[in-house]
Amino acid sequence: MLSADELERYARHIVLREVGGPGQAALKEASVLVIGAGGLGAPALMYLAAAGVGALGVVDDDIVSLSNLQRQIIHTTPDIGRRKVDTAAERIYALNPHVQFAAHATRLGVDNAMTLIGSYDLVLDGSDNFETRYLVSDACFLAGKPLITAALGQFDGSLTTIRAHERNASGEFNPTYRCLFPEPPPPGTVPACAEAGVMGALAGVLGSMMALEAIREIVGFGEGLVGRLLMVDARAMRFETLRYARDPLNPLNGDALVITDLSAHR
Repeated sequence: MLSADELERYARHIVLREVGGPGQAALKEASVLVIGAGGLGAPALMYLAAAGVGALGVVDDDIVSLSNLQRQIIHTTPDIGRRKVDTAAERIYALNPHVQFAAHATRLGVDNAMTLIGSYDLVLDGSDNFETRYLVSDACFLAGKPLITAALGQFDGSLTTIRAHERNASGEFNPTYRCLFPEPPPPGTVPACAEAGVMGALAGVLGSMMALEAIREIVGFGEGLVGRLLMVDARAMRFETLRYARDPLNPLNGDALVITDLSAHR
């Protein structure tokens, strides 16, 4: 049940035919884990909290630095030197006191991934390295959790939804992250954000779209991004969608299973 305060707070959602009272109630009952309180995670967390997602968690072991503030809008100048999960908690509680927030001040790894991911309904991966992206993807598959994952370049970004533990209308498994990216790029070929730079507002666009896709997944309206990669080119202000399919040779739900646990990530 939604309280009188919640009915007023979410009024613009509730009048949407595609959301309504049942959709808003579904948001209240949902739990979402966000990997990283950085450029992507910051706007995603804010919009998920504003939307009324009942339980939010964030995994991040970093502290706020001055160079973060160009794009990580959940943190402010007085927060420099503080843990990101703590400042994120303060912003979220200030925005929406109805949200239950869990601050996981740790780095996601083999030893905690299944426990953390298994405790939530949906996972958003806003990490900035391929090692974590593959770990999150594999753990979500093994835990049977849907995953929304995004990545940023200098002036470009991408977004997709992974439900590889489920089958499509044809009875076939949905594609995995490893179907889209079978192998990570060789070390040193993709420069880090600190080296190459990133457009701050672009992080806001992709992070907000992660939140929108999460809300759509929870409420159930429209067509999601399962099997589709949304690509954003900020230089040309162009959005394109690439369809991708399950690779029978992928090691998660392929014809010959290879990955059955996270031991390969040790």
